Parts: sequence; C-alpha cells; structure tokens
Amino acid sequence: MSMCAKLIFVIAVLLGLWGCRERQPHITSALTSQTVKVAEAEALGYDSRDFAGMATADDAVNLAFKISGQVLAVDVSKGDYVDKDMVLARLNPRDVELQVAADRSQYEQARSQYERAQRLLERQAVSQQEYESTRAAYARARSVYENSKDLLLETKLKAPFAGVVERVFVDAFQRVESGEPILRLVNPLSTTVEFTIPEKSLPLLSDSTTTYSVVFDNIPNRRFEARMHKFAKTASDASGFPVALKIPIEEAREYRLSPGMTCQITMTVSGEEDGVAIPLTSVYAPAEGGEYVWVVVGDTVVRRQPVVLGNPFGQAMVQVQKGVAVGEKVVSAGVYRLQEGRRVKILNE
Repeated sequence: MSMCAKLIFVIAVLLGLWGCRERQPHITSALTSQTVKVAEAEALGYDSRDFAGMATADDAVNLAFKISGQVLAVDVSKGDYVDKDMVLARLNPRDVELQVAADRSQYEQARSQYERAQRLLERQAVSQQEYESTRAAYARARSVYENSKDLLLETKLKAPFAGVVERVFVDAFQRVESGEPILRLVNPLSTTVEFTIPEKSLPLLSDSTTTYSVVFDNIPNRRFEARMHKFAKTASDASGFPVALKIPIEEAREYRLSPGMTCQITMTVSGEEDGVAIPLTSVYAPAEGGEYVWVVVGDTVVRRQPVVLGNPFGQAMVQVQKGVAVGEKVVSAGVYRLQEGRRVKILNE
C-alpha cells in the first residue's frame, strides 16, 4: 500500500471514530431520564386579581403654631422619634409675655372697678345700669387675659401623638406666620394599605365573598389577611379608584409595618370559574409562536398543542381555559430544555 493510500485509510478510520463519538450523546439522551419538577393542574373555583399597593401612614400631620412669631428653637431633627406631648419647637415668647402683662394689668383694673361697684350697689350709691356696665367690662378683661395666657402656651409646639419626624420645614430664628407648617410628624406603624383598581373591578368591592390578602416586597414569605376599610366610588382622573385596606394591628406591630413599604394585594372572589390553574413557569412559548404546556404521561413528556390561557393571578399562577385537564401533571421548571417524548424523572415526588 502506497503512502498516500495509508494516509487516506487512517483519515477514514479517524472520521469513523469521530462520527461514533458524535452520535453517542444522542443515544445516551434517549436512554437516560431528565429530572423535572411538576405541578398538578387544579380546578379553578375562584376569580383572583393582583394589584400593586403601598402601606400608608395611619396618622400623619403637618404641625404649625397658632400664632405668628420668631422661631426660638427647633428641638428635633428629621428622623427623630418623639413621644406624645414632647416639645418639638418653640417661638420667642417675649412679645406674648408683654401682651400677657398688659392684659393682666387691664384685668386687675377692671376687677377692682367691678368689686367697688358691687360695694356701692349694696349701699345703693350706684345705679344698676352702671353696675352692669362695670361687670361686663370686667368679664371682657378677664376673657382677654385668659386668652393671652393660653397664647403663651401656644409658643411651644407639642407632639399630638408618638411618631417620627418626617420633615422639618423651618430653621431657628426664622419668622413664621400662624398656620405655617413647622414640621411633619408621622406614625411609624402602619396598618393601612392603599391601591387603585380599574372600573371593571369595582363590583368585586361590593361582593360579600371577596377576600383580601397582602404580601410585602420585603416580607415575601408572609401573607397578611386584610379587611376592606374604605374606597372611593368616584375617580378624579383615569388612574383608577382608590381603595384602602386594614391589617390587624397586632400583626403590623409584630412585623413592624411602616409607611412606604410596597406590596402586592390579591383580591379573591369565590365562584365557578372555568379552566384550571397552573404555575406561570409551566407555560412554554417557543420562538416559532404559540403557547404550550409539557404534560408528564407515564415516564415521558408530551407537548400539548397550543393551550388557551386566561389571566395571571395569585403568586405566579395562570388560568388555562383549554388544553389541560384537572389532575394532570405539568412540568413547572425547565420547560425550554425538554424534547418531545423525553423520559423524565419527577423530582418532587
């Protein structure tokens, strides 16, 4: 055999061995089982819809002085926790103190005149009309004096409830007008969740079978049962109708629910909905189009012809209106790695 012929023979042998090596994985793939997770298709006896929401403050208020004046001091900062009746800010009391002194002087003078008129009336040395005029002047002076003393108390801004200072609007020595916001106080504990719903979902709010549950983004493993608190039957814009729910205060305290925490609200209504429920992860949507589901039959998987899907709901579930029967086992993970007729081994059995 010539050298050229020997070289061709060796190349042919190598190509044959390489071909066998290439075919081996396909043989192994057909013989071995692929491990999959499955979920059982459940009868859908309810209608469930999800909405994005947020915890809001149960108590929140912008605090202001009832009188004008110069801010003497702001005793708290943003983020401070304060107790009820704690002094938060103070006005310079000098102007009010001067007014109190003047009103007190007038009050004492009016009282002296009134007491003198009483003595004179007893001796009939003054007319009843003069006596009544003196008594009225005394009553006015006393009212003005007591009011000015109350204004002196208003130079101190106190917390109406325990909470957190969310914002401070003014600085020390700044002059402010009566009613001008000084700071914002917020209750750090929230039992209220608010969200908006579209017009088509409004009937669910009046349905006695409707239940509400809440899952907060930073507490994903805890579902809170909630009750309807209030909702608006009118909307000023196209963003939807505002709804407020209440969570039990004991649970709010345990998990330290606070304003600003984002969440997902699920509204569930009992009924006789058609179709079945499967995980969203069971839906197989290849590039060529269509939506399918892999169903485990015996120890192999079968790709169902395009299924008809309904609305997503709950925790990553979807309604299947046609194509899957109650009780069938559908693959719930790794649907894009499967092949028709592939042998499988169920992981969660």
